[in-house]
Amino acid sequence: MKIKALSRATASHQAPGSDVARQPRNLDPAQHPFERAREYTRALNSVKLERMFASPFVAQLGKGHVDGVYKLAKDPSALDRFASGSGDGVVKVWDLPSREEVWKSQAHEGLVKGLCWTQEQKLLSCGSDKTVKLFDPYSTTSSSTPTSTWLGDNAFTSITRHRHLPAFAASSSSTIALYDLTRPSSVPTQTLAWPTSIDTITALALNQTETSILASTATDRSLVLYDLRTSSPLHRSVLTLASNAISWNPMEAFNLAVANEDHNIYLFDTRNLSRALNILKDHVSAVMDVEFSPTGEELVSASYDRSIRLWKRNEGHSRDIYHTKRMQRVFSTCFTPDNAYILSGSDDGNIRLWRSNASSRSNIKTARERQKLEYDGALKERYKHMPEIRRIARHRHVPAQVKKAGEIKRTEVAGVRRREENERRHSAKGGKKRRGEREKMVLATEQ
Repeated sequence: MKIKALSRATASHQAPGSDVARQPRNLDPAQHPFERAREYTRALNSVKLERMFASPFVAQLGKGHVDGVYKLAKDPSALDRFASGSGDGVVKVWDLPSREEVWKSQAHEGLVKGLCWTQEQKLLSCGSDKTVKLFDPYSTTSSSTPTSTWLGDNAFTSITRHRHLPAFAASSSSTIALYDLTRPSSVPTQTLAWPTSIDTITALALNQTETSILASTATDRSLVLYDLRTSSPLHRSVLTLASNAISWNPMEAFNLAVANEDHNIYLFDTRNLSRALNILKDHVSAVMDVEFSPTGEELVSASYDRSIRLWKRNEGHSRDIYHTKRMQRVFSTCFTPDNAYILSGSDDGNIRLWRSNASSRSNIKTARERQKLEYDGALKERYKHMPEIRRIARHRHVPAQVKKAGEIKRTEVAGVRRREENERRHSAKGGKKRRGEREKMVLATEQ
């Protein structure tokens, strides 16, 4: 009798570099009745560890500024350089790896109202002293004197650059002027304005994808879109209160976010400005700055309530809040180009560096560590609806004044809703009563 035995190579069932044979595993759920219980326990432990190791604050950069930091601008061509402007007119360029300043200039005599980098890695700044100046921080001489200067009739309030062309736009009073970088003349190449007079423009931003579209906000609560091809305005919307900042979505050219004085952030589709796509509301004071992440999926906002909040663009409430005891009112914030960190400038003159994900670490991870993090993330996503896991994942420590202001705000909003509901009910009852009286009068005349 002949017997044929099945055989296979040891390498097919043995882990590489190991003498221990890998045991076969039956993936049939019926063979693992306690799998869900084990996975739930692992997900619970994972979310607990995530909150335990959440440490968003990384460092404070250098010695900061003497006055409050009102503007931040990141270099689009470099991951390690960004600029900051303060209330005393000083502009500094920082190196993120060393966390020290590498260039400094007394750019303006008053507030620095706007900062942006050009494609040639030169720095544009505008201020309340009616000037726009161009600096070259990367030059070998590291000179603090401007290479070009543009003069305006009024104080400049904001500045933004064109993505491809050597041009920039600056707002002054109720007009927007476009200048050519290759022609250091104070005469603008284009001037944009709404046909009827509007108040002072507070912020403007050129779309970096649809580069001919420009958006601006003003103190008369307006949001205006302009077309550079026709040198004319396209649309004007009026919000509840004035807005402080604009940010275009880098992945969806027609979406933008507006930071408003009514404590909210409004997301709009420029194809239909009659209603907001989403309203992000958790702040308890005016939102001073907002910016989309490089992926376009998240936003970061700076508020007058001395906190920074991170948002997912399709959710109405923040996923995280960052704050420190010494941080004062936050006027500016931005993502780093690699989406890993967040920068913030506050009224206390300090520039702070934060992790965009509070519990993540940027160290080099082994394959086993990466596999474990991916497994834990999948478990948390699978069981995020469970009450205990949801409660732990959502819990955040909030400063006492922010918590108290939030409670007062919720009470006031609930009161307004009740009052509006009562008015609707009374109006509906009054309408029914009037209709009944009219019907009686009709019947009486017919008889």
